[in-house]
Amino acid sequence: MKRHKYQYGEDASQWGELFLPELPAGGEHRGVVVVIHGGYWRSQYGAELGEPIARDLAAHGMAAWNLEYRRAGNGGGWPNTFIDVLAGIDKLQDLAAKHALNLGPVVALGHSAGGHLAAWAAGRGKLAQLGMPDADRQVPRRNDATAVHLTGVVSQSGLLNLAEAEKLNLSNGAVSNLLGGSSSKYPHRYRYADPMTALPLAVPVIAVHGSEDSTVPLGQSEAYVNAGTAANMETRLVRVPGDHYALIDPKTPGYRACRELVRSLLG
Repeated sequence: MKRHKYQYGEDASQWGELFLPELPAGGEHRGVVVVIHGGYWRSQYGAELGEPIARDLAAHGMAAWNLEYRRAGNGGGWPNTFIDVLAGIDKLQDLAAKHALNLGPVVALGHSAGGHLAAWAAGRGKLAQLGMPDADRQVPRRNDATAVHLTGVVSQSGLLNLAEAEKLNLSNGAVSNLLGGSSSKYPHRYRYADPMTALPLAVPVIAVHGSEDSTVPLGQSEAYVNAGTAANMETRLVRVPGDHYALIDPKTPGYRACRELVRSLLG
């Protein structure tokens, strides 16, 4: 396995690390898995959470890009966390030729807040059409052929319904901490950042949720899948044993289910 770390911006948190399985001479990596860590978007949680997953994916033959981004508390929050996730995914375009990456399929595997960011990023093609130009202008991104569009998402106990997460005051106000204030103060910002707003997506989103998760309620995955299904989108809920963190422990059946779902989306 090989590891390569790259910056995609000037900030100390704007980097990703590529974990690559060995390739036969002249071969190419069929797609890339973008690993997006959680931690309720707070700066004390970083890409070290994603590293065991990226390493495991590479050990199972999949190229993985473990993405770091600015979080609330170290220059992130609105809009920088959102800018970083798109820019970090787009960095793969710059690395593709050097590392023989076939970017036909690019699947995001996101845990908790990372599940939110993965599902949100999968809707990037619709952001300009959501009817919130003021919010949209604050998230500059590539709009040309060098933009990398996700072809699928596996959300691991993701925060997929921001409006409800704010109502429930999950993790002591994590959503308003991310977005810089309440939804009554920033209604457009909230709607723009909520993966529910962009439904239905043209790519599959599989919401995996731990049956003993007390950190992110199952309702977060259920609401998204129900709304997506009602809109004829390819989405489903997969319940697995374990708590919130079982999904990012390579030794658990819950994580292994996620890995096989990612493999199926890579095709």
